[in-house]
Amino acid sequence: MKRDIARTAMGWVTMATSKTTDTDFSADVLQSDRPVLVDFWAEWCGPCKAIGPALEEISDDKGDSISIVKLNIDENPLTPQKYNVRGIPTLLIFKDGEVVAEKMGALPKSQLEDWINQSV
Repeated sequence: MKRDIARTAMGWVTMATSKTTDTDFSADVLQSDRPVLVDFWAEWCGPCKAIGPALEEISDDKGDSISIVKLNIDENPLTPQKYNVRGIPTLLIFKDGEVVAEKMGALPKSQLEDWINQSV
């Protein structure tokens, strides 16, 4: 998994979420020893960008119990196809290499947190 850095008003910060790719998906997600939320997204997707900050905050808060990774569907078309991702944002939670929960569309942070808590 690769962590991004972003420039904010406070300077450069390391993002709490990580990136994964088709190549690294198995190691980053399927073989993880803890639950992983995968955010299937694209640069051009407004709702994807809207939930980004909430996922960063959740990753900061829950980073010890769940990993949150982002997979750009334009750069990595194989994994979304394998998991039948038909629209974005699509969020899948994996546990022990299996999908245990799925959400489509942008949700407020409180609903994302509730969904994560119920799923892991």
